[in-house]
Amino acid sequence: MPRRWRAFSIQRGDGTGGSVLRVFFTPEDLARTTISPPQPMWETVLSLHRLRLRDDAMVYDEWRRGAVRAVPPATRMLTDLVPPRGYYADFLTPAASSLEEGISAVLGTTKARLRADVTTLAEVRPLLSWTTSLGEGRSDALRQLGHTFDRYFADCLSSYWPQVRAAVERDLARQRELLSLNGIGALLADLHPSARWRYPVLEVDYPVEQTLRLRGRGLRLVPSFFCAGRPTTFLADEFEPALVYPIRHEVGWSRAGDAQRSLAALLGPTRARVLEAIGERPCSTSDLARRAITTLPTASRQTSILRSAGLITSIRDGQSVVHSVTPQGQSLLAESIGP
Repeated sequence: MPRRWRAFSIQRGDGTGGSVLRVFFTPEDLARTTISPPQPMWETVLSLHRLRLRDDAMVYDEWRRGAVRAVPPATRMLTDLVPPRGYYADFLTPAASSLEEGISAVLGTTKARLRADVTTLAEVRPLLSWTTSLGEGRSDALRQLGHTFDRYFADCLSSYWPQVRAAVERDLARQRELLSLNGIGALLADLHPSARWRYPVLEVDYPVEQTLRLRGRGLRLVPSFFCAGRPTTFLADEFEPALVYPIRHEVGWSRAGDAQRSLAALLGPTRARVLEAIGERPCSTSDLARRAITTLPTASRQTSILRSAGLITSIRDGQSVVHSVTPQGQSLLAESIGP
């Protein structure tokens, strides 16, 4: 049976019309509910909403001003699949810990899934000829989509990613502490201002009436930086249920990233992310690729350049190579942050 996921993105001011999403839990579901680490595919897709809807100005406007100037022309391919409101192509948001992993999953989408998603989009509005080709399962269109994802992230999100990741991880820490101290019921009730928990049902305001019965599969909770307004979910009984919800934001977060962007101007965005990730703590190349949101070959190439420049050292540890920042690298990171 082909996948039939429907995702709804709800923005502030959309109005719910009194509609509710009801999630039904069993005791096993409560035990299997997890909180997801930062998800680059979800953040990339939801950032496209924030870029066009101009909502939550205090949180997103500084990022928007920079991103609008940097948006590559090919992003039109993504925006055709991700309209600012309502349904957007479900295959774009696989669970993935890195951009590389997520794009790889997108490139592996079945023809049936592509056809189903594009058909659903076409029911609402006209589509670009490229999107129609994607719905026909053409491999060249799919490869072009993967390249567009990569370019959009590099141009519009990469220099902000350390702040995005840190903000989500702060929210994760808060939620995990709440879970540890007060249990799963307190966590579910705290997910969103509209959340109402009374076992066995979690209710949240939603644009349509929808019921999700977990039936022992658990629920993956996905805190999201670029999710605004109300949570979003899928309709897919045969796949892992997930609920994406907005984190609590700190106003002025993008100004805190000025130092990272100065470093990016000096080294280039990818190399700056790699150096910053190593500066946080020593790591292997594979761990570095995940944390810097890049491919393994790119991480390896960038560490070679940084090592040649005397900014990092690399020591073999069994089957892995562990990278650490040198005093010179630490000095550069400190200078980029300033007093």
